Amino acid sequence: MKYAILVCLLVMGSNSIFGQVLVRFGDQTISKNEFISAFRKNNLKTKAGEKAFRDYLDLYIRYRLKVKAAYDLGLDTGKVQITELQNFKSQIADQYTNDESSLNLMAREAFIRSQKDLRISYIFVAAAKNALPQDTVKAWLKIREAYQALKSGRDFNETAIQFSEDPFVKNNSGDLQFITVFDLPYAMESVAYQTMPGKYSPIFRIDGGYIILKKTAERHAAGRIRIAQILLVFPYQASESAKENTKQRADSIFRALKAGSDFGELAKKFSGDNLSYQLGGTLPEFGIGRYEADFENTAYDLKKDGDISEPYRSSLGYHIIKRIKRIPVPAKVNQKILDDMKEKIKTDPRIAVSRNQMLKNILKQTGFKAFIPAGRRLWEYTDSSLQNKRPAESIGLNEQSILFQISDKKFPVAGWIAYRKSLSSTSALTTGKANPEIFDLYLQNVSFDYYREHLEKYNKTFETQVNEFRDGNLLFEIMQLMIWNRAVADSVGLQKYFQKHKANYWWKPGAEAIIFSADNQQTAEKLRGQLVKNINRWRKLVDSLGGQIQADSGRFDLNHIPVKGMRDMAGRFTVCFHSMSSEKTDHSVRFAYIIRNYQTASLRTFEEARGLVINDYQNELENNWIASLKKKYPVEVNKTVFESLTK
Repeated sequence: MKYAILVCLLVMGSNSIFGQVLVRFGDQTISKNEFISAFRKNNLKTKAGEKAFRDYLDLYIRYRLKVKAAYDLGLDTGKVQITELQNFKSQIADQYTNDESSLNLMAREAFIRSQKDLRISYIFVAAAKNALPQDTVKAWLKIREAYQALKSGRDFNETAIQFSEDPFVKNNSGDLQFITVFDLPYAMESVAYQTMPGKYSPIFRIDGGYIILKKTAERHAAGRIRIAQILLVFPYQASESAKENTKQRADSIFRALKAGSDFGELAKKFSGDNLSYQLGGTLPEFGIGRYEADFENTAYDLKKDGDISEPYRSSLGYHIIKRIKRIPVPAKVNQKILDDMKEKIKTDPRIAVSRNQMLKNILKQTGFKAFIPAGRRLWEYTDSSLQNKRPAESIGLNEQSILFQISDKKFPVAGWIAYRKSLSSTSALTTGKANPEIFDLYLQNVSFDYYREHLEKYNKTFETQVNEFRDGNLLFEIMQLMIWNRAVADSVGLQKYFQKHKANYWWKPGAEAIIFSADNQQTAEKLRGQLVKNINRWRKLVDSLGGQIQADSGRFDLNHIPVKGMRDMAGRFTVCFHSMSSEKTDHSVRFAYIIRNYQTASLRTFEEARGLVINDYQNELENNWIASLKKKYPVEVNKTVFESLTK
């Protein structure tokens, strides 16, 4: 149908009330920007131009008219529509409740840090967050004494042995060996990468206490490595002579390897590592900090893939290590690397940094107002409520007192108390945490919940995505109601349409046939050979191949049958040949069994044409419906704005 019949083009001046409105219909409008956005999204391979814009505007107006009709019928209030929309919102909300900007910054920071390995030593003095004030002061005085000793020139490792409360300090003198990004708690990692080589940091606080950290060395990142090992385990409570015997066995195996014996076979035969021996000694890929330092150093010191170490002694026994592959750290950043880093951050405790930034953004966007300070008065009331005691009147609070307000929603003290009581059965969430820290969790939970429930108000991209989903669902429902179901059920209307348009439903020359399509040539040839023996078994044979073969029977036009130059093929098979397809991924092989030839064109019966008739009848019903909608919602197109699309 011609464009001039579908819409009325209005010639209006630049000062028109239309402004940048491209189309008006009923009480709704389509803006120029909305149309351009929809055109670009749905016409990736179409060159923009007047004809392309006209054609798509026709389609877009029809789409918007249908959706308008669906709203007017109240279909958006249906239970199924509401449930599906809510499920969709829940599915996509998470991607909008992360602070993407801070995630991107942290991902880039992690990539930069991944370029270096740091050798770190540290002194630790315990002081839990909820420690008594006197215990916190005691810990502070101790770590400050250690810091003063370092300032006076004392050796860091000696100072660690004297002051550090790390249980492993006697063995490692506070030396953690080499670490890289994600190996340490984020606060420690940040201080480590900011400290100059050979220097120690100021005292800093982490959740468990106070830390002084020293960077003893840094190097270019070693990356990751894949190895195999043969482990000869020391006998239980082995004597030195027994350990010497183990060494001699290891030396013997090493000589055999140097002489050309297969590493995997010897690992299966001799290795005592129960997790790897069945795989020829192969271990999962790892990076630094996974195993003890000497084991890692032995692996990383191997110069090239395939190199084998001499037997190395650990507390477990003697290891012979073979380097399979070294995986260097990428030197240049790209989007995939950043996305991988973001996924690691999301499962790392450092995600709290991003969530705290997101919380600040949410509180700012929603106009957060606090009415009762998170301080002594609230904690006294909270503790009394948790102990089922009557709070002192001097506190001046009750459960109806308003704690804070997010946008237009007020949150009373009762909600906070209910939250605290709900945590009583999950002590893991509150152990080691005082009221202020738990209150921060409560504020974060209710703020994020409110933001998720009202995300359309605060995030335009989310609103657009939700609206597109809602309108798409409504389009489907109203098309089913007004067109698809109606056409299928209207047997009289279908018959009348067929009688009126019989000339459109002719069979071209072709054949009644069974067409078979296989995933590959071998499967096709095998099935064809079996069918030649007995074509009557074709359904059972196809079913027995579990989806490797698809078959379709019926009458087909000549161009749909896999045969070249078909004459009288009745009762015969065509040869197997590859499908002709525009899809590069389609490698299927097709052949056919011809039941009957039709050399001339013939008129289809109603039953033979039924599928085509239904489709055409649906199109007629839709066009008539659209015409009625345009009468109900008169369509006006701003010619000036339309012409500006191509400029």
